[in-house]
Amino acid sequence: MTQIKDVLLESNPWWKTPFTLEYKERDIYTQISKYIDLPQIIALTGLRRVGKTTLLLKIIQETIQKKYDPHNILYVSFDEFRETEIRDILKEYEQLMQKNLTTERYLLLLDEIQKVKNWEEQLKRIYDLYNKNIKIIISGSESLFIKKRLKETLAGRIFEFKIDPLSFKEFLKFKEIKTQPIQLYEKELSTAFNQYFLTQGFPELVGIKEKDIIKKYIKESIVEKIIYRDIPHLFKIKDVSLLESILNIIMEQPGQLIQQEELAKELHVSRQTISTYLRYLEESFLIKKLYNYSRSRRKVERKLKKYYPTILSVDMLFKNDTTTQSKAFEGLLINQLNAEYFWRDSYKNEVDIVLDDQPPKPIEIKYGKIETEGLLRFMEKFHLNEGYIISFQEEKTYEMNGKKIQITPAYKYLLQ
Repeated sequence: MTQIKDVLLESNPWWKTPFTLEYKERDIYTQISKYIDLPQIIALTGLRRVGKTTLLLKIIQETIQKKYDPHNILYVSFDEFRETEIRDILKEYEQLMQKNLTTERYLLLLDEIQKVKNWEEQLKRIYDLYNKNIKIIISGSESLFIKKRLKETLAGRIFEFKIDPLSFKEFLKFKEIKTQPIQLYEKELSTAFNQYFLTQGFPELVGIKEKDIIKKYIKESIVEKIIYRDIPHLFKIKDVSLLESILNIIMEQPGQLIQQEELAKELHVSRQTISTYLRYLEESFLIKKLYNYSRSRRKVERKLKKYYPTILSVDMLFKNDTTTQSKAFEGLLINQLNAEYFWRDSYKNEVDIVLDDQPPKPIEIKYGKIETEGLLRFMEKFHLNEGYIISFQEEKTYEMNGKKIQITPAYKYLLQ
């Protein structure tokens, strides 16, 4: 157990010295903090490198500031303990700190827990045994372990929070750029949006502008680790190259209407394999699926879906041609607005995003030339008087036949 002891001492510096943390405010933390005093487990999920570990450390910092005994806070990263039982770590902690987990109050933070075999059952035993004494907070880089296994194993015992990359508002806070009044800072905000475009909201890329650095970071620190380590470990897949091929197809052409039978023929595999691998990519937060909007949920499920990468190709970001920049611009905003629906009719009229409000809110994304035909068709079909276009720079309002279309630059729309 010497190794466990050494790693625990290294990972929990607050046991010996005052704990300081360089932290920039995240909007999601306000939501998370409301649940910390409740008995249920808190689970943080999301892409690699979006700041889950930093949020765990922020929880530790604030807990200590509330006069909580630092020796009663245990942080464990399972990058270090893949083959170790959680209970063995807790036993070592009790011996090391001369503690008894059945007395006092403890905070237990388990980072990247999905790397542990049968962690759900282990966690359930700990929760049921120590529920009155231990507050448990976990993190993981995939969502399937929350949505599928936990429904049975930890039903009623857990709250999930998905941690996204930085929003544009958060990016501006990180950069300490003033935003109000917007009219005063339009030039600065437009420039900042172009910088944000390149970072895609990854905190460690804030301030980085060099293509080679951004490309290496995204490829090696995020995409390859998910493709070659996380997904094979979790799902035991046999053909990693096929998984990578599907992802590359989606990254090269964001917003494709994917026909699974056709893609299966192209890649010489079964339709079921394509369906399964798309689900793996989605559950690992590398792609997102948009449904064709309809008031009938049954029709929504039957129609073709659009797929977007959650991480845009760096080569695409740095290309200067309008077509490529338009695709990247659309992909970024699809992710920023957390879109779930698009719209396309049998005549191929389209709207990029439909927010499922009451009434529905149609939004077109236009990097270059402003076109309104698809938006107007949607507004007519669903009897709406207002539609929206997010542009790269243009700002104006169209009014025609009692209908209004508001065109707003992306940097302004994202600050509303």
